[in-house]
Amino acid sequence: MTRFTLNGRAVQVALPSGEPLLQVLANDLGADGPKYGCGKAQCGSCTVLMDGNPVRSCVLPLSAADGRTITTLAGLAEGGRPGRLQQAFIDEQAAQCGYCTSGIILQAQALLQRNPKPSDAQVRAALDGNLCRCGAHNRIVRAVLRAAKGA
Repeated sequence: MTRFTLNGRAVQVALPSGEPLLQVLANDLGADGPKYGCGKAQCGSCTVLMDGNPVRSCVLPLSAADGRTITTLAGLAEGGRPGRLQQAFIDEQAAQCGYCTSGIILQAQALLQRNPKPSDAQVRAALDGNLCRCGAHNRIVRAVLRAAKGA
């Protein structure tokens, strides 16, 4: 039995401990934010926060989540409304197809927790490992900087 906190809610899962966390989140717990991209921890679509740190859930075994706190995109909402960073992405129209957006927002959330006032270069460096093929990169950076300003 694996027990962890998912978006503020205690959950327990009776599945093989080597099952990828992404599959458990999507198939068994209804978390539809993280997406299966490359399946090799290379693209970042499956990024979730584990104890506040970004991890690639497509290669992370379920056992790694035991006793930890997992946050998906839904966990950033505040009172049923988009959180500050999510709202900044909406305001900047920083998503096109949206497939990678969950992973990018969670990577950005981790950055803002470590560095509440990042520079443009720091945002670009932090998000460098998250791949987006839609070409929304400048809007994504503007959204993170907007959230950092509290707008």
